[in-house]
Amino acid sequence: MINPILKVRDGATEVAYCTPNRFTKWRVDTLFTKEPDTIDWIRNFSPGDILVDVGANVGMYSIWAAKTRGVRVFAFEPESQNFALLNKNIVTNDLGDKVTAYCLALSDDTGFSLLHLSSFATGGSGHTLGVDLDHNLRPRVSPYAQGCVSTTLDHLLESGVVPVPTHIKIDVDGLEHKVLAGCQATLRDPRIKSILIEINSNLEEHRRIVEELVGLGFRFSEEQVRAARRTAGPSAGVGNYVFRR
Repeated sequence: MINPILKVRDGATEVAYCTPNRFTKWRVDTLFTKEPDTIDWIRNFSPGDILVDVGANVGMYSIWAAKTRGVRVFAFEPESQNFALLNKNIVTNDLGDKVTAYCLALSDDTGFSLLHLSSFATGGSGHTLGVDLDHNLRPRVSPYAQGCVSTTLDHLLESGVVPVPTHIKIDVDGLEHKVLAGCQATLRDPRIKSILIEINSNLEEHRRIVEELVGLGFRFSEEQVRAARRTAGPSAGVGNYVFRR
């Protein structure tokens, strides 16, 4: 009761997630149903692949990819409560040699800013860097803002902190276009096999992301996008695109 842990199996492999509140328990309970496209995407990874997870939250997919597919993961999560649990999940699964977590936001610039939180709760999401906006980029008033450091994926690769990834996941609840703007050189590297990115089709900034990645030689499946895109509720029009070379 003091340190609750839920375990999920993938064949003979057991993956453990720490669940200190009901929200993190819900993330485990819905691991295969919330974003089945992400699980399917990870199933195609191979040992030796490198995943960069931008907006890793508490590490649901970083941990899953490292434990079930044997890939090397670099996970980026700036929110303090999520970052702490992300590291706890890494330790719980004995993945210190497979997953490296950074308390950083990835964006289009390097510097110091504020991370505006939709809520101060472990497992929460919807936080925005530098601007107080919701996932539709509309102004909001957040209950709290923490200090935050940001950088670009291009800078991390140029400085040797992160190797060229095989796969990139980007889910930052509205500011995905800024992350893309900060990895233009990286995206041109042919060693990148795939990118999974959450796209809000209501936003012109996000519709341009699709055009940009197609222009860089990536392709996506209309069928996959239709299945992933939500059609009702506050996130209607939002869904994952899986781009492949």
